[in-house]
This record gives sequence, C-alpha cells and structure tokens, in this order.
Amino acid sequence: MIERAKSKICEVKDFPKPGIGFKDITPLIEDAECFAHVVDELVSWARKRKPEVVVGLESRGFFFSGPVAYNLGVGMAVIRKKGKLPRKTISIKAPNEYAVEYFEMHHDSIKSGQRVLIVDDLIATGSTSVSAIDLVKKLGGKVVGFAAVVDLAFLKGLDFIKKAHPDIDVLSLISFEK
Repeated sequence: MIERAKSKICEVKDFPKPGIGFKDITPLIEDAECFAHVVDELVSWARKRKPEVVVGLESRGFFFSGPVAYNLGVGMAVIRKKGKLPRKTISIKAPNEYAVEYFEMHHDSIKSGQRVLIVDDLIATGSTSVSAIDLVKKLGGKVVGFAAVVDLAFLKGLDFIKKAHPDIDVLSLISFEK
C-alpha cells in the first residue's frame, strides 16, 4: 500500500520557482484508502513513543497531524508562519529551501516537559524540521519523534536532522531518491 501511496504523489516541475520539482501530495489524500493507510502507519509508529500532544507544521503537515492526534486521543498544537496566530507567540528563525521565514507557536501550546510528536508532510533539506524541533524545545517540550510522510532523500534532510538532533527518532514512510 505504501508503493500505491507513493505512486499517487505527483511531481510538478518548476513550482514554486524554476528548478524545483514540487511533490504534490494532494492526490494521495484524495484517495481515501491510501490516506487512511498512511495515517495508520504514522499512528502505529507514534503510539510507541507515547506523545501527549501532536504538533503539525503549516500547512500540509496539518493534513496528517490532525488525524494522528485524533487516533492517539491527544490534542494537537500548530506551528505557523509568522503573523498567522492570534495570541501571544514564541518564534524562531526558520530558513528553508525557498526563503528565510519565521515559525511561531502560541506561548502556551506546549507545557514544560510534555512529550511531543511533530508531524509534517515532507522532509526536504531538513531545515524546516530542525526549526520545528528547536521551537518545541524552546517551549520546554520533550520531542519524542518527528514523522513525515515523504523524504526527498537526495536532499539529505534526514542527515541534517540527525546531525542537529541525534536524540530524535525520525520516521519517513516514502522516499524519493531523485
């Protein structure tokens, strides 16, 4: 079923800028059976880590983090780009493959010592993932895992995450070698 899910992901050339091969996951989530299987795989892996809250990354990470949190019976917090959250926030510089941005979370989204699972749709260079982990740790959370549906292995993002946070378990279900 993971191969079927992988086959649903389309590459869009030169999006969002020339030279980028964007991996469009929307066909995967449009297929109810594939979507359910991917969520079930994430939940199975996550359950062993006993998170108390799931954190989803803007914006495509929300597609997966919500169902994972629901299935685990825990709440969900969000990481958004600067200026999108209405209450007091904590922010962190979040450079990615396209630009330098800032991530924010509400200052009270994570309790000190709380076990946190971070979920995103895709690992590219790993910089977004590292920024998300750093932000959760800045709020006092204990990151028990980082899960993504897709890894763009040719960009070596997993290596970057492991170098920055060797203590964090990382899962990716689907790998693209090019």
